[in-house]
Amino acid sequence: MNRWVALALLAALALGAGLRLARLERRPLHNDEAVNAIKTGELWNTGRYVYDPNEHHGPTLYYATAAFNRLTRAPDFNDFSLARFRVVTVLFGLGMILLLPLIADGLGRRGTAWAALLTALSPAMVYYSRYYIHEMLLVFAALLALGGAWRYWRDRKVGWAVVAGVGLGLMQATKETFVLSWAAAGFALALNLAWNRYVDASAAPRRAPPLNRRHLAAGLGAWLVVVLVLFTSFFTNAAGPLDSIRTYFPWLQRVGGDSPHLHPWSFYFHRLLWFDPGKGPPFTEGLILALALLGAYAGFDRKHLGRADPNLVRFLALYTVALAAIYSLIAYKTPWCLLGFWHTAILLAGVGAGVLLRKLHPRALRLAVAALLLAGAAHLGWQAWQASVVYGADRRNPYVYAHTSPDVQRLVQTIEKLARSHPAGKQMLIKVVAPDSDYWPLPYHLRSFSHVGWWDTLPEDPYAPVMILAAGLNAPLDEKKTHLMVGYFELRPEVFLELYVELGLWKKYLADNPPPPAPE
Repeated sequence: MNRWVALALLAALALGAGLRLARLERRPLHNDEAVNAIKTGELWNTGRYVYDPNEHHGPTLYYATAAFNRLTRAPDFNDFSLARFRVVTVLFGLGMILLLPLIADGLGRRGTAWAALLTALSPAMVYYSRYYIHEMLLVFAALLALGGAWRYWRDRKVGWAVVAGVGLGLMQATKETFVLSWAAAGFALALNLAWNRYVDASAAPRRAPPLNRRHLAAGLGAWLVVVLVLFTSFFTNAAGPLDSIRTYFPWLQRVGGDSPHLHPWSFYFHRLLWFDPGKGPPFTEGLILALALLGAYAGFDRKHLGRADPNLVRFLALYTVALAAIYSLIAYKTPWCLLGFWHTAILLAGVGAGVLLRKLHPRALRLAVAALLLAGAAHLGWQAWQASVVYGADRRNPYVYAHTSPDVQRLVQTIEKLARSHPAGKQMLIKVVAPDSDYWPLPYHLRSFSHVGWWDTLPEDPYAPVMILAAGLNAPLDEKKTHLMVGYFELRPEVFLELYVELGLWKKYLADNPPPPAPE
């Protein structure tokens, strides 16, 4: 790899790290992050993990976090910080930059450098790298599989077949939607081969040695080993691999049923290409799309590609279109699912930037356009900062989705202070009641309390020193005059919680936490 490309990768890595690591704990914990954190805590505390085919996706995230925690000598789970969780997905987001050398000879030198920069600065990539969910690991594993497969096609070395197999296995063990990526890849590969054979025979790749069956067996073996090891929880759960197949029955029912996550086909593109909240900055990653279209066109036209390989570029174009179409046609949508096709669009955009600069003459014009592209990249970085830090939990952010309100932090802080005023401290009884378990992420925030009860409906005896109830229950628990409703808190948009406190405890709390004196 050219040293200038290596320097570009290092610069992109530094920029990406700066955006991804800044103020990791500022954004409130999303309920999906809280669920994953609790699952991770169970693994950390007990050493036991069992794959659930009905919820929570695959085991890769939890085992990756456990490995990180061992390497960094993590404290007790109750002392974990939000940053400890989120830095795991940050590392995988940055890891995609480090994987680019695997396909650098397919993207070309300029294409690789620009792809690294755009990966580092894309607001979507930055925002969800800071999210403790499975999606960034899935995209990382997909790039690992692509890189291994590309290197094997170029070199025919068994080690690369194994790398591709490991990537495929990690995809499967990360999230059930890996099948959509595999389907898009199969479609793109078949269509690319057909293009070479029937449309443009001159674009066919150099004649490579025939596929070695032992190499393919090694790749399949690597895939199978990863799947078996992770889904059996390191050979402690024999039902895990079968459950990884059974999972599609509940998931298909969920996708086809009534859900608040059903959205029109344009859902992802509205967020990526032009999202104008009115009272806030508009967000757009249109620059990436424009460059990706140019790169895709050059893959079929085969002009101005330089050292980029048209076969890889065409495959990326076909794969991106296929995967974007699949996700857009499925009614069930969550915004982080866009990462799969947007990442390959970014790779194409890198190629497109190289093509654009290669076409321009004279040199002064090329330098001027390069400066404009850098300015556009800087604007993406500015948007990434706005999305990830300034508007991290704000509905004016296109990547915020059913997010926890900052109000929850105020609720948790109040409960912590109540515990300090209660004789039992963190052993005081807390009762939480909300339909459909609509109290997340509170189980994570209250993990250090030893006596917390959780109900979907109001229990026969709802009273406790501290009670948290869904506002929609309209429970008049202060009628006995033994408890007071002392606060009203937004959990997330249109979801509210009420805080009830035993009268004596509330008086003690007020005595221990007097209001600050009024300014003179």
